[in-house]
Amino acid sequence: MEYQERQTIVGDEQRHRRLRLLLKKLNKERKKQSRQIDILCNDLIGAQRNFIKKLNTISFIASFCESIIGATDLNNLLSTAVRIIKAETSDANVIFFLRQGDDFQLHAFESPTFAPGGIGQTCRTLEKQHLEACFNHELMDNICKSNKVCTLDEMFALGLQGNPIGLNQFSMVSVPLALPGLSLGFMLLYRPSENRLTADEIERVTSASYGLSRAIAGCAAVPTS
Repeated sequence: MEYQERQTIVGDEQRHRRLRLLLKKLNKERKKQSRQIDILCNDLIGAQRNFIKKLNTISFIASFCESIIGATDLNNLLSTAVRIIKAETSDANVIFFLRQGDDFQLHAFESPTFAPGGIGQTCRTLEKQHLEACFNHELMDNICKSNKVCTLDEMFALGLQGNPIGLNQFSMVSVPLALPGLSLGFMLLYRPSENRLTADEIERVTSASYGLSRAIAGCAAVPTS
């Protein structure tokens, strides 16, 4: 009788051990599946986010091109482009440096002053005279030849003149204006460094630059080189 009881106890212990091993294995598999589901969900969320981002970019390009299509007056074209870009980039400033024969012409449009710090803060914008002093012909030509978006540091490397401390108050990039085999100049996009230009904003403006370049080239008032 005692032998049978011991056998029963041993059998129960073995069953419990097997049950624990089975539960441990099931928990391990459950955690593995949970991780896989998390990865899949994150991938789906990321893909959806990228899809929405692309749709927003396409929508911006379409709206931008619709607004400037058929423009024949350069000033009206550029002022319209500035208005749309400012609305898309939380009121960033836009300056155009366009080729004029062998030289460049700066196109700046007055806009509401940008005060990132609220009332009492000094409003900071780059004056036309300051820009003309900082951007000499060699620098503007180098920026055009680079044919890419240039950051402030990259512009310094290309020959940007001026006080680095003063210019570092701004988040700034240049965006090329070009057609295949033809440089029209570039636009300068900037705002105070406390509110840095985001990668998405720069990407959207850059994505519309080709349509803007075609419109600029179509304006008879702009000689191209």
